[in-house]
Amino acid sequence: MSRYDYDLVTLGAGSGGVRASRLAGGYGARVAVVEKSRVGGTCVMRGCVPKKLLVYGAHYAEDFHDARGYGWTVDGTGFDWTTLVDAKNAELNRLEGVYQGILRDNKVTLVEGAGRIVDPHTVEVDGRTLTAEKILLATGGRAVLPRIPGIEHAITSDQALELRRLPRRIVIVGGGYIAVEFAGIFRALGSEVTEIIRADALLRGFDEDVRSMLGSEMEKKGVVIRRGSTVRSLEKKGDALLLALADGETLEADEVLYATGRAPNTRDIGLEEAGVALNDKGAVVVDEWNRSSVDSIFAVGDCTDRINLTPIAIAEGRAFTETNFNRNPIKVDYENVASAVFSLPPVATVGLTEARARARGPVTIFLTRFKGMRHTLSGRDERTLMKLVVDKATDRVLGCHMVGADAPEIVQGLAIALKCGATKAQFDATVGIHPTAAEEFVTMRVPVPETP
Repeated sequence: MSRYDYDLVTLGAGSGGVRASRLAGGYGARVAVVEKSRVGGTCVMRGCVPKKLLVYGAHYAEDFHDARGYGWTVDGTGFDWTTLVDAKNAELNRLEGVYQGILRDNKVTLVEGAGRIVDPHTVEVDGRTLTAEKILLATGGRAVLPRIPGIEHAITSDQALELRRLPRRIVIVGGGYIAVEFAGIFRALGSEVTEIIRADALLRGFDEDVRSMLGSEMEKKGVVIRRGSTVRSLEKKGDALLLALADGETLEADEVLYATGRAPNTRDIGLEEAGVALNDKGAVVVDEWNRSSVDSIFAVGDCTDRINLTPIAIAEGRAFTETNFNRNPIKVDYENVASAVFSLPPVATVGLTEARARARGPVTIFLTRFKGMRHTLSGRDERTLMKLVVDKATDRVLGCHMVGADAPEIVQGLAIALKCGATKAQFDATVGIHPTAAEEFVTMRVPVPETP
């Protein structure tokens, strides 16, 4: 008879935690998952899924406008924010039921409440004690707000998804993917949107051509981007919020959304007391097998702050379970992980940026900007960017970058090519599908001239 209540106790029922737990349960392990909020975690309940649904809703504003160029008469259209939010919430409720069913079907016990590590084999949940041979941390991340006067009047992306009215004026502070996605949503649905960023371009860490292109396209759509700017304080004045900027200017808004970063969700759950090492950002330090500094405690997903993407958390969860409960040791490969930003227009990328590739050695750059075929009749002034970064010595494609309609759908396929080590010659030998935007990735022949 086992000395522990469970073989595995997982803290967090998000994407990584659910994947690890249900696989372990399917392999016959006795598993419990501890969750203090909703089953599904950040991505499903407070992140990529609800945001993507709002992005779909926002797209209809442009679709109705563009239809006129194709002979459609579109009269009497109207938009109701509450209807969209209610429909989104109904879908989230459905998905939560699906996740709960997956856990039940794999005999995983769901324990509702806030979990805390007591020792290397014990978790306490609101006064209840659970013991386990192994503990898995899958607690995700949380929004971080700066310490400035009046910050209590701001909202984060969590509250933005639950607003009961569409703000007439909204200021979004931050230039990362969360900020640009919400900027696109609110602007398309009719809000006046101002985005405040410290840097001179959006999406720090992305390819410079991508950053520049997205900024210009968002500005065409009416988003006001205040570059090199910071907020000193917020003040509530009646129904409005006043933002005092560092340059002395004051902005007025109905809502202020802060999207200036996230931090690992590792505070106040007993990790340091149990001997689990954290880095300077509060992330759990793990080895290539997802093991922490305590042999019986493991971690996956955003609480480790490696690559904070849902598919990575899922892959790490699977690798943990295969290694520890199926005698099938697996490590996650972090090379050439594709990612997307569901801005308007969207961004997708896989592989190295031009700057990172040049730091490794000589490269050849292929770049194209064009108006998509759809907009030859729609009349919309929107352009697409595609870029390939190629190793000059080996001809291997090191990076693919795109800004424009369907970018995430297109780059997903290119990610397979990069994973296989495809060369530019192989891209060139591939026959494109015509007429599509995607064919441009296999028809770019003339490199960008080298600058002296």
